[in-house]
Amino acid sequence: MTRRRGRLAFLLAAATAASLGLAACGDDGSSGGSTHLTWYINPDGGGSDPAGGGQAQLAKECSDASGGAYTIGIQLLPNSASDQRQQLLRRLASQDKGVDIMSIDPVFVAEFAEAEFLAPVPEDKKSEFTDDVVDPAVTNATWKDELYAAPFWANTQLLWYRKSVAKEAGLDMTKPVSWDQVIEAAKTTDTDIGVQASRYEGYMVWINALVEGGGDHIVENPGADGKELQFGLDSEGGKKAAEIIQSVSSEGVGGPAMGSTDETTTLDMFQNERAGFMVNWPYVYAALSGAEVEWIDDLAWARYPQTTEGTESKPPLGGIEMGVAASSDNQEAAWEAVSCLTSQESQKAYMLGTGNPAARKAVYDDPEIKKDFPMASLIRESLDASGPRPLTQYYGDVSSGIQREYSPPGSVDPSSTPQQATSLLQDVLKGDALL
Repeated sequence: MTRRRGRLAFLLAAATAASLGLAACGDDGSSGGSTHLTWYINPDGGGSDPAGGGQAQLAKECSDASGGAYTIGIQLLPNSASDQRQQLLRRLASQDKGVDIMSIDPVFVAEFAEAEFLAPVPEDKKSEFTDDVVDPAVTNATWKDELYAAPFWANTQLLWYRKSVAKEAGLDMTKPVSWDQVIEAAKTTDTDIGVQASRYEGYMVWINALVEGGGDHIVENPGADGKELQFGLDSEGGKKAAEIIQSVSSEGVGGPAMGSTDETTTLDMFQNERAGFMVNWPYVYAALSGAEVEWIDDLAWARYPQTTEGTESKPPLGGIEMGVAASSDNQEAAWEAVSCLTSQESQKAYMLGTGNPAARKAVYDDPEIKKDFPMASLIRESLDASGPRPLTQYYGDVSSGIQREYSPPGSVDPSSTPQQATSLLQDVLKGDALL
């Protein structure tokens, strides 16, 4: 979403919320017998107009389907995950009763739950929210054995490539490929690999996927207090991850400005045929098809590259979990709304409308999904095999510290960067250093 479009969406959301606020009456948020719920959503391209699709459309459809039991108004959160976290934390910490439902990046569920900002999922809703859902999405919705959110959609990355480039490089894409093989193929064909290596959350996604694919974990003891957290960056898998980042940079296959790349810039590199390979989310298929690129028949996809050749990769896990604020006076109605918003039918409609993959497995067997997403089976396989980012209440500090030490990517050294990042994180969580 462009800044102009994002600003317009925000203003429309504010106008919608204002009109709903005028219609509401009473401190209990009810209007004419209907409970008014406010849902804070992440930008998904649909804006605040139900005609634009996305979460706004689901809000209208579920409001209508409730038979007047509740109405759902939306408020649009900022674009970046970190800014979304900050805005929600400010409201939740002040026990803002104007927050009922939230779309939450999976990595922040633990932090919000630990602070008791989220209402636990009611016992009679747990199976409804977890049956037929990919396991990693359920894991990220759970904190200390308690379910705090309902998986809404679950994202993962694929390896996108041009068939002609892979053929020229002699890569057999019918078999799993490793990062080392992709790097060598890019060198051989004088093309680039689209990666996300700017100092933002997308870089953390890449680093984590590399460490997980190497058989290790950035945080080895999830749930531990800050001073007790143990890190796996300096492990064999962690060092291999740093080696891959160093190699993409030093071999010059990460593009001319690798340290400034995000999902959009890597897609541009790929679309303009500068990159022969790219790791990115499934939305790029619709983006490339919609752009009517001349070489669309040369487009192909495969599972995320292996960190260590011969060892199954651990594709990134993203998406959105749906939580209810502990401060909400409308929790019962909110959970009923979440049931509708995260149903199989809603997830199918949302995937078709936005390109964001469903968390429910059955959606991938739907004929319409298979038609619009030829890689649907690979998305589901990748979600099942994905490696979630660290499950810790200190995720914000962990991610920020790693981004700092691994930036710019050209400075990454397998012999020193993992240990330096580990030392920084330990000092920060002990209160001996600041980020």
